[in-house]
Amino acid sequence: MLLLALFIGIPLLEIALFIQLGSVLDLGWILLIVVLTAVLGTWLVRRQGRDVLRQIQGSFETLNDPTEPLAHGAMILFSGALLLTPGFFTDTIGFLLLIPACREVAFRWLRRRVVVHAARPRGGFRAHGHAQTPRPGRTGTNPRQSGVIDGDYTDVTEAGARAAPEAGATPQSRPRSGRKPSGWTKGEP
Repeated sequence: MLLLALFIGIPLLEIALFIQLGSVLDLGWILLIVVLTAVLGTWLVRRQGRDVLRQIQGSFETLNDPTEPLAHGAMILFSGALLLTPGFFTDTIGFLLLIPACREVAFRWLRRRVVVHAARPRGGFRAHGHAQTPRPGRTGTNPRQSGVIDGDYTDVTEAGARAAPEAGATPQSRPRSGRKPSGWTKGEP
C-alpha cells in the first residue's frame, strides 16, 4: 500500500512543483534546470561511484566487511536514477543521497530496520546470529546431507570390555544385534 501511495504521490508532488515554479520562472529556465541537474547528477554519480568501488575492492582485499560500501554504492545508484528522473523533488532526494553524511544517516536507519538472513551450509537459516531449526523433511535424500552417519562402533568402556567377544574377533565379524542393513554403505550384506 505504501508503494502505491509513493507511485501516486510523487508524480502529483512533481506536477505541483512544476506548476508553482512555472508561475515564477519561464518554461525555458525550468527545462534548463531539469537538464542541468541530470547532467550534473550523472557526473557526480560516476565520480562517487568510482570512489565507492575502490572502497569495496579495498574491503575485499583487507577481508573487511563490505556491507557499508555496498550499501553506499546502492544508494549512489538509486540517486542516479532519481537525478535522471525529471522533477524537482526527485532531484532533491537524489542530490541528498550524493552527500556522504546523508548516506551514512540513511545507512544507519536501514541497518536498524533490515533483517539479513544468511544461508547455512546444512539447511536452515541464521538470522541475527540465532540458528533456526530447519523444517522436517527438508534435508533431502542425499545421505551426506541428511545429518545421519551410518557406521559400526567398538565399545571401549569398562562395561564393553567385559562383554567383549573372543579374542581376535573384529567389529565386522561380530553379529549386529538383529539390525537390518540400511543400504547406505557398500560393505553391508
